[in-house]
Amino acid sequence: MSALARTAAPRPRRPLMTRRARSEAASTVFGLLVLAVLLFPLYWMVNTALQPGAAMAELRWFPSTLDLGNFQRAWESQAGNLLTSILVALGAVAVCLTVAAPAAYALARFRLRGADTVVFGTLITQMVPGIVVANALYNAYVELELVNSYLGLILADASLGLPFTIVLLRAFMVSIPEEVLEAGMLDGGGRLRVLVSVVLPMSRNALITGGLFTFLFAWSDFLFALTLNTTDAVKPVTLGIYEYIGAHVGDWGAVMAVAVLSSIPAAVLLVVAQKYVAAGISGGSIK
Repeated sequence: MSALARTAAPRPRRPLMTRRARSEAASTVFGLLVLAVLLFPLYWMVNTALQPGAAMAELRWFPSTLDLGNFQRAWESQAGNLLTSILVALGAVAVCLTVAAPAAYALARFRLRGADTVVFGTLITQMVPGIVVANALYNAYVELELVNSYLGLILADASLGLPFTIVLLRAFMVSIPEEVLEAGMLDGGGRLRVLVSVVLPMSRNALITGGLFTFLFAWSDFLFALTLNTTDAVKPVTLGIYEYIGAHVGDWGAVMAVAVLSSIPAAVLLVVAQKYVAAGISGGSIK
């Protein structure tokens, strides 16, 4: 009888989910909801581009057919502008890193009087409204004959990422051990040789991060492109989209196709360089 009672006795129920598991599940669901909200504009942009001839009120949540006609028209009209944006953005990255690397090295390793003030002033420059800078640059560009030129737009776009890159590289170069630099100088290298052969290779992640952000700043620039260009000689894709919307205000499928094409280079670059970006941003805080 006792054996039967022991067999029939109910076993204590284990909790289906622990408190920690429930917390992790709730965090996952919340993260997915936030991600869905952030990615919805991108989805709607692609969805609209795949529905040619549909008015905004007639758009469906899912395209019934896969029509790439909008993308073909967008490519035919914006291919030159995309190439211009790529050339200008890459040129801005080259100019920005060429100036920012030695400037950050000097601020980080040389005992300069007022170095902290210079860094603070560099940060302050990012607070100046872009329209103020664009108007000042236009007057200077007219005298220097840089209006409607690739070089002028490259220099202007390089200034967008220069303050951020200097601060980022300086924070990373400060964390480089002094013994490493001294070893390079003992081997016969001067300051410039140590910078090129030792400091820059060790600062690879920070250089990639600064270059990526400069590329994105230049790629998405509209104000300088509109202010410093009065002809169609140099037309980035941001200016091309602006004019394309004015000419195709009733054809949102074609407009969205242009927007999707202009987003692809930046998105691919972000995916490829994401691990370097994470390491570059956090590297300067580790000493």
